[in-house]
Amino acid sequence: MKELIREVQAAEEELLIGNVILYPTDTVWGIGCDATDRKAVEKIFKIKERDTSKAMIILVADADMLANYVEEVPDNFEKLVTEQERPTTYIFSQSKNLPDSLVGEDGSIAIRIVNDDFCHKLIRQIDRPLVSTSANLSGGKSPASFTEIDEEVKKRVDYVVNLRQDETSKAQPSRIVKIEADGKTEIIRE
Repeated sequence: MKELIREVQAAEEELLIGNVILYPTDTVWGIGCDATDRKAVEKIFKIKERDTSKAMIILVADADMLANYVEEVPDNFEKLVTEQERPTTYIFSQSKNLPDSLVGEDGSIAIRIVNDDFCHKLIRQIDRPLVSTSANLSGGKSPASFTEIDEEVKKRVDYVVNLRQDETSKAQPSRIVKIEADGKTEIIRE
């Protein structure tokens, strides 16, 4: 527990000064920053060598935090979240309070409520969402474990979280579901 608290504090310090971290999530390892910090978001695009027209996922602690970044949350959203058996990212049609570079060309935003203890505590601590994009260079394979992350990615971030680096289980990306204002859903990635 002390190690978890120490790593949350170290990551928080990095995020609050606009730095980028490499961290474990409830899916694959991610590259992240404070999602409200435009300059930090731009750093991630450079680290990944990613086209700025491609939006990224953000992580939030709960539905209340999510409501700060989405124009319209359907009435059935919390029920949808509780019914999920695995991490699920939701695409909402209209975002708010986020840098344009995080948002899709159509104004949409992809958001996941985290179940991971480290991520949840970190998001609560900084009281802002985190960017979460797979820890690979653009076009490369998403690493299923820390050991599969390209050394170049590790060098480019400002801080690597010292948790779960020795895990060997192969993580899977999240399920992706598009959700409309009326609550209708469309599965994008199972």
